[in-house]
Amino acid sequence: MSPTPAVFIEGSKIPLIWLEGNGMQRFIMIRLSYAVLVLFVVSIIVFILARASGNPIDTMLPFDATMSQQMAFEKLWGLDKSYPEQYFKFIVNAVQGDFGQSVKWSDSTAMGMVWQRFPNTLQLAGFAIVVSVLIAVPVGVLSSVNKDNPFDLIGKVFALLGQATPPFWLGIMLIWIFAVELDWFPTGGKAGFKSLVLPAITLGWFQVAALMRILRSAMLEVQDTEYVTLARVKGIAEWKVIWKHCLRNAAIPPLTLFGILAAQIMTGAIVTESVFSWPGTGLLAVDAIRGRDYPVIQAVVVLFSVIYIMMNLAIDIIYAYLDPRIRYGDN
Repeated sequence: MSPTPAVFIEGSKIPLIWLEGNGMQRFIMIRLSYAVLVLFVVSIIVFILARASGNPIDTMLPFDATMSQQMAFEKLWGLDKSYPEQYFKFIVNAVQGDFGQSVKWSDSTAMGMVWQRFPNTLQLAGFAIVVSVLIAVPVGVLSSVNKDNPFDLIGKVFALLGQATPPFWLGIMLIWIFAVELDWFPTGGKAGFKSLVLPAITLGWFQVAALMRILRSAMLEVQDTEYVTLARVKGIAEWKVIWKHCLRNAAIPPLTLFGILAAQIMTGAIVTESVFSWPGTGLLAVDAIRGRDYPVIQAVVVLFSVIYIMMNLAIDIIYAYLDPRIRYGDN
């Protein structure tokens, strides 16, 4: 008797048996083990690159510092140890949530500086996500409904520009037009709701274009299905067919992409925060690199990695539960 062939979720490498009974728990545990492995690799990379950025002695001590002062500084921060010893200490402490004392901001711990700035990044990312969804969903849906019409052409151009425009250039142009010339918004910093608008548009511009394109493609595919034709034959209002039946069934691909883009927004705000001087973790990372602040650099990168990995894990679980295109093979 031939063995039963494995059945997979369409479009993924997730075995269907993992989703039955306690199989989901096994699936989650396997993905968590992958996450730990990725974090281990990330810790090695950030440890090496942080030290490749330069020696903190160059920025923290005066130019005429004596050799004894340099040796005392290295001993104080553990830089006199070999790289394997420094890495082992870093890993042991990082597992406990301790990334050490900040070199540049000596009165704070590295993780303390990160948690101090992280709410600002979360605020900016959350507003950018809301702006992205409010623009991408209606434009993507209407573009698919009006295929090859002028509205669809405008939507395609908008998506092309959104994915081709560098964020730093877009941010500078927005500052020049709306902050300098028109004086509608502040040029930078954090000073109320108005200071959120330009950074959020800059941060969410690419996400709007990506979501709009994939939603349009998914909607076009769904509109040709039999159940949509049947809904129209039954006399259901066209707006209800589009916004309820079509959008609901076309939401899986955009949902998968949305989770990835949301993680990218939260972890990829470095350029935007630098352009607008927004006091978040992205700007903190830039300042830490300039100051050769190893502990803060490592804390920021590890936090970003955890966010990105957890968001992708959540996407996989949601996709496994919601994807209606599961096919059972013959026994």
